Amino acid sequence: MSPLIDAVESAFSEGGVLARKLEGFRVRPGQQAMAKAVAQVLQDGGVLTVEAGTGVGKTLAYLVPALLSGDKVIVSTATKTLQEQLFLRDLPRVLKALGFPIRMALLKGRSSYLCAQRLSIAHHAAYDFSAHELQMLDAVRLWAQSTIEGDIAELGAVQEHAGLAALITSTRENCLGASCPQIGNCHTLQARQRAMQAELVVVNHHLFFADAGVRASGVAELLPSVRTVILDEAHQLSDIGVQCLGQRWSTAQARSLAQLLAAQNSGPARGMADWLGLAADLAQATKNLQALVTSVGHQARHSWTDASPDMLPTAEWDAAMRDLLRTVDRGLRASHSLDQAWPDLAALAQRCQDMHESLSLFVQTRQADQLRWLECGAELNLHQAPLTIAGYMRALLPSAGAQSSERGTSWIFTSATLGTDAQLSWFVNSCGLEGHTVLQVPSPFDYARQAALYVPSQGQAAATLDHSAGVAALVAKGARILGGRTMVLTTTLRAMRAIAQALSADLAGTGIEVLVQGQYAKRLLIENFLRSHGASAADADQAQAGSVLVATASFWEGVDIAGDALQLLVIDKLPFAPPDDPLVQARALAIEQAGAKPFKELHLPQAALALKQGAGRLIRSESDRGVLVVCDPRLVQKGYGKKLLAGLPPMRRLADEAQWLDALEALRQER
Repeated sequence: MSPLIDAVESAFSEGGVLARKLEGFRVRPGQQAMAKAVAQVLQDGGVLTVEAGTGVGKTLAYLVPALLSGDKVIVSTATKTLQEQLFLRDLPRVLKALGFPIRMALLKGRSSYLCAQRLSIAHHAAYDFSAHELQMLDAVRLWAQSTIEGDIAELGAVQEHAGLAALITSTRENCLGASCPQIGNCHTLQARQRAMQAELVVVNHHLFFADAGVRASGVAELLPSVRTVILDEAHQLSDIGVQCLGQRWSTAQARSLAQLLAAQNSGPARGMADWLGLAADLAQATKNLQALVTSVGHQARHSWTDASPDMLPTAEWDAAMRDLLRTVDRGLRASHSLDQAWPDLAALAQRCQDMHESLSLFVQTRQADQLRWLECGAELNLHQAPLTIAGYMRALLPSAGAQSSERGTSWIFTSATLGTDAQLSWFVNSCGLEGHTVLQVPSPFDYARQAALYVPSQGQAAATLDHSAGVAALVAKGARILGGRTMVLTTTLRAMRAIAQALSADLAGTGIEVLVQGQYAKRLLIENFLRSHGASAADADQAQAGSVLVATASFWEGVDIAGDALQLLVIDKLPFAPPDDPLVQARALAIEQAGAKPFKELHLPQAALALKQGAGRLIRSESDRGVLVVCDPRLVQKGYGKKLLAGLPPMRRLADEAQWLDALEALRQER
C-alpha cells in the first residue's frame, strides 16, 4: 500500500485527524471508499468517474487525498456560487483540520474582474444613468482604490446590475492587452498570475472550457503544469462544454463594431476612410438581418438543420448574411490598409477580422458533427457547437488502459447524479470516458425509512390544460397539513406561474406564503423559506405560518434544505426535454442516422437523470423525513416508467391518497 493511500485511510479513520479536528465529521464507509479510490488514481494516474450519492460527503472525499498528494491541482465546479463556496468555506476548513497551509487561488473569467481602464472611461458611457446608478459607479471608484482581487462579487449590487458591470469589466473583444495603459493594474492578469503560482486552483466549468484552443481563459496555461484535475458537479459538464466549445455571433457584437468604426472619425485616422459610412452600413445590415428573423414571429429559438434557420426563407437569409459579410469586409480592408501608419487601428482590424471569420462560418455548410441554432431576444445570436464534448475530452485525457512506467495526470469526475445504470453510460459516453474506471458510492441515507413516494393515479393526464390546477390543489392540501414546508418543482415557466397563481388563491387566509422563483434572488428565496419555518434557533421566534416555494430550472439542483423545513416535494411532470429544443433535435437526428432510437438513447436517460436530480432535494441529512409526489401518471402507467423509478432512491411507496395524507399527518406529529 502506498504512503498516500495509508495517509488517506488514516485521515478518514475513527481516530484520524478529521475526526479529531473537523467539527461535525463522522466516519462514513462510502466516503472512505471514495477517498481511497481517489487516492489510488492520484497515485497511479488515470481517470476515475465517481457517482457519490447524497450524504456521502464527496467534497471531503476528493479534497483530502488531493491535498495530501502534494500535487498541483485544479478543481472545477459548475457555477461561480459553488466555486466561491468551495474556496471560501470548504477548503479553509479542511486545510485547518489537516494542519498545513498551501497556496490557493480562485480563478474566474475576465468578466468577473474590474477593468481599471474601462472604469477610467466609464463616466463617458454613463450619461443616461439614474442617480442611483451614478451613486453605484462612485462606490465602484472608491472600492477600486482598496480592492486586492478586483472581483466584482465583492460588490453584490453592482454584480447584479448587468449594464454597470459591463462598463467596468472587459471582454476578449475590447481588452487592449499588452498595449493597455493600465496593464500594471490589471486584475484579470493578476488573478491568472496567482493561479500559476498556486498549488490548488478553483475554477468553474465555463472557464475550464472557455476559449478552448486559444489559451485565453487562463486555464489553458495552467493545464500543462497540473498533475490532477477534479471536476465536481460533473453532470453539468457536457451541456456547459457544448456551449463553450462552440462559436457564437451576435448583433450586439456587430453594433459594438459599428460604434468602434464611427469613433475613428474623430481619431487620428479621420478622413482616411469613410468611417461614418462604414458604421452606418454595418448597423443597417445588422438591423436588416434581425428584422428578417422577427418577421416570421418572435420564437425565442430556431433550429437550424438546413441552409438557413428553420422557418426562414433561404434566399432572403442568404442575401442578408452576405450583405452583412460584405460590410464587415469593407471595414476590414479600410482598417487593415491603415494599421501600419496608425498602430491604434490594429485592434480595429483584428476585430473586423474576427467578425469576418465568425460570420463566414455561418455562411458555410454545417459539418455533420456540429449543430446550429438561432436565438432571438433583444439581440440576435447565431450558435454553432459540437454535438458532444467527447472528442475534446479524449484529447485531454490519458488513454484508457495505457501502460506507462511514469505516473501521468489524474482526472476525477464526480457528482451525486451521473447515471441510472452501473456503467453510468449516459455521462461516460457523452464525455468520452469509455474504458476508464467507474465507481458508484450509494447514499448512506435510509430512504425506505426516511422518505416515501406517492404517484397520484387519479385525475387528469399530465398533458391536459388543467393539470397545473390539479397540482396546485394537491399541494395546497399537503401544505395545510404540514404548515407549508413544501417545494414544487415544475418543468416549465408557464406551469410554475399557473401553479403559483392557483396556490395563492387556494391558500389565501391560511397565513402560508407562496414564494415564487423570480420574486427574489435564489439565495433570498431560500433564506425566506427557511426563516418562515424557523429553520434555525435564531429564526425560531420569527417563524411564520410557513411557506410553499414554487420554482423551476436551477432549483432542480443545488438546493440544500436540511431538517424539517422541507418535508413535501412535489414534481409536476416527468422532466423530458422540450422536443423543439435545437440541441435535443440535433442529437436526436444524429442518433436516428446512426440507426438507434432517440427516445431510448437520449430522451429517457436525460429525463431519468433530471428526475433523480430533482428528487434529491428532499432528503439532505440522516435525520430528514419527507414525501416525494410526482404528479405524472406515466411514471406508473408507461413501460418506461420502471426505468425512471429505478433511478430514484429506494423510497417506500404510498398506494393512494389516504396513505399520502396519513404520511403527512405522521410527519406533522413527529415535529
